[in-house]
Amino acid sequence: MTQPPKGARRSYGAGTAPYDHPSPTTRKRARSAPYFFLLPAAVLFLLFFALPIGYAVWLSFHKVEIKGLGLGKGAKSEVWAGLENYASALTDSEFLASSLRVLGYGAIVVPVMLGLALLFALLLDSERVRGRSFARLAIFLPYAVPGVIAAVLWGFLYLPDVSPFHYLLEKAGLPQPDLMDGGPLYLAMSNIAVWGGTGFNMIVIYTALRSLPAEVYEAAKLDGCSELQIALRIKIPMVAPSLVLTFFFSIIATLQVFNEPMTLKPLTNGIPSAWSPLMKVYNDAFTGGNIHAASATAVVLALATFALSFALLRISNRRTTQGASR
Repeated sequence: MTQPPKGARRSYGAGTAPYDHPSPTTRKRARSAPYFFLLPAAVLFLLFFALPIGYAVWLSFHKVEIKGLGLGKGAKSEVWAGLENYASALTDSEFLASSLRVLGYGAIVVPVMLGLALLFALLLDSERVRGRSFARLAIFLPYAVPGVIAAVLWGFLYLPDVSPFHYLLEKAGLPQPDLMDGGPLYLAMSNIAVWGGTGFNMIVIYTALRSLPAEVYEAAKLDGCSELQIALRIKIPMVAPSLVLTFFFSIIATLQVFNEPMTLKPLTNGIPSAWSPLMKVYNDAFTGGNIHAASATAVVLALATFALSFALLRISNRRTTQGASR
């Protein structure tokens, strides 16, 4: 093939254009373009997530030292405390008692909420259900109600003087339980969490069910499987990752419970100021004025949440791997 002479312009066919290799400047701009898109998210992450966490950790290793009567300039100074705040947090009886209360609260909330979410998702996925859109919206709607408003709503429904349920029980001559004190208080607060969180978990599980291939169901029906057998032997095992995900979300939300007890506390004397670990952190920081001890307690709670989530995730992955190898 004859090559055009050096320096001559090369001709192209109709509708074609010469291919120009990008210059080094253009290539450099193309490589840096993704970082400009990530920059806003990175700045927000740094300002509102990384820096507050770092500042809380820094505060947890310090304390306020008071000289003399604590009057005058320089009487109070912030000094290094080492692990003193962490030792106080781990040996604090209020913190340990609040952790036990939250564990009991979670033992009620997590199984009931996930069980109802799975049940509703399976029912909505059934072909025999009518009014599926309305039922899905009705189940999910409580999740759209803010937690504080939900706690106030249920709190007044629990109060004997204003609750319509207590009025109906009184007219019927039935006993009227006090749900705002003692053991029933766990059930009262658990009901608020279950009422508000079941819809979200149901949507997650239901979405996973709708993504399953229909051929699996058809093959099971041809083999003579009933709806119950399909749900127990096919649907639930195949949506196990979604169940694990909702379980982790529920565990984290349980350990961070704050709105329900804090909102119900003015309505009853049965809720102490440090009913949950986060209430303990709030009281230490804003009522007691000890921001350093509160930071140490918050860091301990965050590490405990991370360790528990990581351990449960490892156990779940191990069982999933063993099941796949079989």
